[in-house]
Amino acid sequence: MPLRLIEIILPAAQIENVRKLLAERPVVDVWYDHLSKDQTQVNVLVSTEDTEPLIDLFEQNFSIEDGFRLVLLSVAAVVPRVEEAEEKPAAKEKEKPPAEEKSPERVSREELYTQVSATSKLSRSFLVMVLLSAIVTAIGLLNNNVAVVIGAMVIAPLLGPNMSLALATTLGDMDLARQSLKTNLAGILTGLILSLILGFILSVDPANPQIASRTHIGLIDLVLALASGVAGALAFSTGAPTSLIGVMVAVALMPPLVTLGLMLGSANFFLGLGALWLLLTNMICVNLAGVLTFWVQGVRPTTWWEANIAKRATRLSILISAALLVVLISLIYLSKKLH
Repeated sequence: MPLRLIEIILPAAQIENVRKLLAERPVVDVWYDHLSKDQTQVNVLVSTEDTEPLIDLFEQNFSIEDGFRLVLLSVAAVVPRVEEAEEKPAAKEKEKPPAEEKSPERVSREELYTQVSATSKLSRSFLVMVLLSAIVTAIGLLNNNVAVVIGAMVIAPLLGPNMSLALATTLGDMDLARQSLKTNLAGILTGLILSLILGFILSVDPANPQIASRTHIGLIDLVLALASGVAGALAFSTGAPTSLIGVMVAVALMPPLVTLGLMLGSANFFLGLGALWLLLTNMICVNLAGVLTFWVQGVRPTTWWEANIAKRATRLSILISAALLVVLISLIYLSKKLH
């Protein structure tokens, strides 16, 4: 099973309280290092699923102590193996946490936040990745080459800001939401401007199957976008590799974005409108699916007042997303009726 190592620095006087706190917790191992006369480091080896309740417990009991610091580390391997060192079933049964503190089947909230927020920052490398992805996508679309389009998606630059926006909504974190929106908007504008220029200077065939398929929207596109959002959120929350799963999110966002730019650049404005509908619908679906996935997994803030803000933000986001989807689908239906 995946393991995490929690290192806690706190006053030496709190050792007994720590022992009592850990006595009934489902930990793999615990050891203590005396850093000085007044300071101790507690090292707790624990399964990934049991990490968040334990972190919350330490924060609630010791965060006001002078010098308190908690560090979470990923564990690559343990010798002897945990399976070989496990205690008898009776002992393990005694160490089960209370029912109301059931461990989530995901990484801890702190680890999830650190990973997701790191991918939401606007940087030159992010913009370069967007440019590269847009260039390769445009080449694949113009040459009707599915393999090249999929290859461009491996770069997956838009995965991070979309998932961080979903997490920000679930946690009610307005700072992270603003940062995610700024990065997302910068990435979309960068990809759009580049593809618009390419559409202006290159020959674009609207009948090209790879392009034509992105100028209209169908039920299968909605399913793809929703599945992509769920997969992206699960990749982060379960600690799975995000590079390949990010392809799903990229497939839902980057090709329609590049198609939109190519159509506008080549003066195919009506077909560009179809690509715009597809892009907007996919963005809404990806973020809606991400929010719902994080919410179902029990991603919540620590304090009750933050939890109330997050609950309102999540409900509002779901309602707005659902309303926008209804409006977009209605506009798409009317557009098809008129033409």
